[in-house]
Amino acid sequence: MSNVRVRFAPSPTGDLHIGGVRTALFNWLFAKNKDGKFIVRIEDTDEVRSTEASVKVILDAMKWLNLSWDEGPGNEVSKYAPYYQMERKNRGIYQKYADELVAKGFAYPCYCTPEEVDEMRKKAQTDKLPPKYDGKCRNFMFEQRKQKEAEGRKAVIRFKMPKTGTVVLNDLIRGRVEFDNSLLDDFVIMKTNGVPTYNFACVIDDYLMEMTHILRGDDHISNTPRQIQIYSALGWKIPEFAHMPMILGHDGTRLSKRHGHTSVLEYRKEGYLQEALINYLALLGWSTEDSQQVFTIEEMIQKFSIERCGVSPSTFDPAKLLWLNGEKIRSKTLGQVYMLFIDWLKYTNNEKLIDGWDIELLKKAMALEHDKIKLLKDIPPLVDFFFTKDVDYKEEAVRKVLLSDKSRDNAKLVLTESVSRLNNQDNFSSDALEQYARDLALERNIKTGQVFHPIRVAISGRTQGPSLFHMMELMGKEEVVRRIGIAINKFF
Repeated sequence: MSNVRVRFAPSPTGDLHIGGVRTALFNWLFAKNKDGKFIVRIEDTDEVRSTEASVKVILDAMKWLNLSWDEGPGNEVSKYAPYYQMERKNRGIYQKYADELVAKGFAYPCYCTPEEVDEMRKKAQTDKLPPKYDGKCRNFMFEQRKQKEAEGRKAVIRFKMPKTGTVVLNDLIRGRVEFDNSLLDDFVIMKTNGVPTYNFACVIDDYLMEMTHILRGDDHISNTPRQIQIYSALGWKIPEFAHMPMILGHDGTRLSKRHGHTSVLEYRKEGYLQEALINYLALLGWSTEDSQQVFTIEEMIQKFSIERCGVSPSTFDPAKLLWLNGEKIRSKTLGQVYMLFIDWLKYTNNEKLIDGWDIELLKKAMALEHDKIKLLKDIPPLVDFFFTKDVDYKEEAVRKVLLSDKSRDNAKLVLTESVSRLNNQDNFSSDALEQYARDLALERNIKTGQVFHPIRVAISGRTQGPSLFHMMELMGKEEVVRRIGIAINKFF
């Protein structure tokens, strides 16, 4: 099936959102699995809302996700170019086929104003009929059209839908779907300004660009019977259609900003890895027979099939995405995580976060916390205490571990003993330090935690962190003793 051609055709009216990425991903995986071509086309016919800035954001998001396209902006093939619909409109591509449909009697000029069409729909609703255009201009004679033009009325072009019968769609995901023609109105294919509507432009482009399969969200399924009628009227082969289920939020409603981030690049800013987001989105509407959860890109390409896509909506679960991101980070070497972290700092303009930090110390500190990193943005707060001269003592940690009525005397004793003893500790390895702490607890007849916790708070300012003795070894004797001394002077 190396002749497979599929496309992702975003409208550049904003950021690239989760639903759009899932559509792009499924098309990309399908093309890769079939050794076909993945095409990106920019559907910018919304003249008011389409912007070059949005085009850039969308393409940047695609590049970050490594969803590279075989054809499209920046990679044009002359046979199919251009890949922007407004450029195609300016070349007269859509007008040519609109004129052909009018000449063949499949379309007609309509002179009704938007207000008149709105009244028709309101009347139909009042009469308990489908709220649609009533076909007033459908059978106008030549003289009637000339009269409307003489009145200064501008015409849209409407496609003449059959009034009876059904349109049958054999959907690759949903199976057989039938649409009653009587419920569909004569829809606009060209606006008065010569700009094509979505349903018309995408049919023309999909045919001319030789698309074999149309994989898209099921919010487009109501458009499909109209598009099939256009294919039929022009005598063109109809591509295969597959409509993927929508993505819902936790409350069962369609995913939106109230459920959290919907823009792809917001996830990049948060410190998600592109491969984690791709892996997670692949699970929204598709599964393998063995319900595999974690994939490499190569595994996804090899195993992807439309037949394994479901018909039920998928629920976006931020907790699962976060878990998966942590899994991906843990699967990487320390060097890989470090480079991803540096890239994240540059992307978010946060390089100042590590100004003055010793890079080798940073890498070693990251190694201690590797298993705790879920997001790249977690790294600075996990290790920043290694790089400060003035320890940021957390109020709750000090109150609970150093200054409570139960802990104060013991904490003072442990820290005072530690300053003198650790200063004379020749072996400052983690194993030797742990033995020191356990010996001190045994000697003073106290629990090991009563030794461990005061030292941790004294040198890091917090109750949570890496393994205490590995942390002490990494800091070194001089710095550990210095920090314990500061804590004694500050709190006792």
